[in-house]
Amino acid sequence: METVRTRILVLAALAAVAASALPSAAQSQTSSPLNGVWTLNRSLSQFPKEFGFTLDVSAASEEGPSPSGASGGGRGGRRGGGSRTSGGPIAGPRESYEDNQRVQLMTSEARTPPVRLMIVDNGAAVTITNELGQARTIHPNGRQEPVEIQGVVFMTTSRRDGDNVIADFQVERDREVRYTYSATGTPRHLSVDVELLERGTGQKATRVYDSGTSADEGVAANRLSGVPAVPAAANEAPRENFDQRPGAEFKGLRNVGVLVEDLGPEAQACGLKRDVIEDALSRRLTAGGLSVRRNSDEDTYVYVNIITTATPNGSCVSRYDAFLYTHATAKLTYRDQPVLVQVSLMHRGGIGSSAAASHAAAVSHGLEGYVDLFVSQIRDANK
Repeated sequence: METVRTRILVLAALAAVAASALPSAAQSQTSSPLNGVWTLNRSLSQFPKEFGFTLDVSAASEEGPSPSGASGGGRGGRRGGGSRTSGGPIAGPRESYEDNQRVQLMTSEARTPPVRLMIVDNGAAVTITNELGQARTIHPNGRQEPVEIQGVVFMTTSRRDGDNVIADFQVERDREVRYTYSATGTPRHLSVDVELLERGTGQKATRVYDSGTSADEGVAANRLSGVPAVPAAANEAPRENFDQRPGAEFKGLRNVGVLVEDLGPEAQACGLKRDVIEDALSRRLTAGGLSVRRNSDEDTYVYVNIITTATPNGSCVSRYDAFLYTHATAKLTYRDQPVLVQVSLMHRGGIGSSAAASHAAAVSHGLEGYVDLFVSQIRDANK
């Protein structure tokens, strides 16, 4: 259910992006081979086992932890949270909070590429949208510009090399991620070269995308664009009608619970307090116009899990995750009747290292940023 729902929402988002771009660029779009919807071909793509920048174990500075754009995960039991023993001490040069955000976000994206892309190239600007409906727009004129990706700003320089588009995203000093987009071959393929560069050299992987989408997704795309669907076979069950608009899962959401998992002794020794974190997140949600239930996992709720360990040098390291969960009935392929399931609507998580005295504030700051993102998406869906 979640996979089908996600595909429909993605197609709706992609259709919206295409619709907004087409009126102003109808003529120039046809001239760019990059234009279209592209689906990842894993068999033709490269997935290096170790793909990332040279290890810098300062995963976050004392200014605060940093988020990653990963999604998924699941809720642990109320007794399952707490601290966990880790390996050796954390040492090495410190990064700023903003730099570490950029490193983690772009490294995560480079390792787990989007399954689907829509590219709209109107000559002056290139807009790239992934299967989550997240879009970025670059202007391939050779000049540096700020580009926002999932709330994080990257100074970016992009240019054209014939029909290819090359974009360099600066993540921190002497580190950048270079994307090269090129469309070639018959049948058409999109090649996306991803390079993690440190002082001009580094690792490279190539992702190959096929043109178009699968047949089922094409039917959904036709519905969004107003193209009549092919009639179903006589013995085919009718498709269920549901809201296909982007953000539809947040429409009408007014009440949420907040549940912070019990903290272990190491987390408490590092200054983390469950009640304080719940208070801070509840205030954020309330300020965003939501009615909040404390310590509740009923219906729709924000669930927070924190795993903390202390290093021999006195620093504290925490892995922290925030999920927005709800419950729904679903018809599973292996069951003959609907069952109640837990659905993850959103997830953000990160890891941070800092001195014990400032650790609690740093972790809270990271979690509050995630909740602000949740609130923003809920607010946008209800405008």
